[in-house]
Amino acid sequence: MKIRKLGSQGLTVSTLGLGCMGMSEFYGAVDETESIATIHRALELGVTLLDTADMYGSGANEQLINQAIKDRRDRVVLATKFGIQRGEDTSFRGINGSPEYVREACNASLQRLGVDYIDLYYQHRVDPNVPIEETVGAMAELVQQGKVRYLGLSEAATATIRRAHAVHPITALQSEYSLWQREPEDEILATIRDLGIGFVAYSPLGRGFLSGEITRPEDLANDDFRRYLPRFQGENFDKNLQLVDRVKEISHSKGVTPGQLALAWLLAQGDDIVPIPGTKRRTYLEENVAAVNITLTPEELAHIDEVAPKNVAAGDRYSDMSTVNR
Repeated sequence: MKIRKLGSQGLTVSTLGLGCMGMSEFYGAVDETESIATIHRALELGVTLLDTADMYGSGANEQLINQAIKDRRDRVVLATKFGIQRGEDTSFRGINGSPEYVREACNASLQRLGVDYIDLYYQHRVDPNVPIEETVGAMAELVQQGKVRYLGLSEAATATIRRAHAVHPITALQSEYSLWQREPEDEILATIRDLGIGFVAYSPLGRGFLSGEITRPEDLANDDFRRYLPRFQGENFDKNLQLVDRVKEISHSKGVTPGQLALAWLLAQGDDIVPIPGTKRRTYLEENVAAVNITLTPEELAHIDEVAPKNVAAGDRYSDMSTVNR
């Protein structure tokens, strides 16, 4: 496994990370035994960056990672997030970026994760009711206390990123980036490169769509939250499937899977970009990791750009886009 620098504060991680969200919620049935085996296999393959959040499974995902890494903490760059509040009944209660909540959420995550410190701590979504300076100021205190090593933001707008970075260096921005979500190319990438901030790309496989394994809505479990996303519904689904078919054609000619092609393309967009494809199965993990060794020629990259230009995907990413890019 190759490594990449994430930001300019000294953090290095594996070129590919592992998103752990689906191991506890959102993507159908949960299998903790296989999920833990997947995390262990990731570490064997040299993956160091594990990504979670306190709201995944209402804390259950952090507890799962605790079980998986308690005897191998030194091999993990552990990233988690705070800011999206959920009730005891798992209902969503809104966004909270208040300094008091920052401290409370961090202490709770440390306890669930069973660790003394968090390597990379993100604000999951920007709270429009709390100045970013106050939120990041409280996060900076966690660094001073040794509870957190590096700070990150998720789905933040360029002006917010600059304001946050002025309070304390931001090491990473995590946002959605893939062949069907190229919005970061408009302003975000230029901004973070100007500031020396790394980019962590979540949903680099278009929430699984770019893997080529989803060909009809019925392929998703009844409790899979993707059924409620605009891009997975009606005419949008059919149009996006056409995109996947074009990606499949290129991948077949290359002798790789569609998912591997999508990851290789993303890795070619800059050595400051670290995708974190999520999976809860070892088979898909191994397929994803193999993408690190795929090299795309300038001609192949140009062909992919033609097939998947900006704004090619049909439908919004979320049914409610009000919490992103703030």
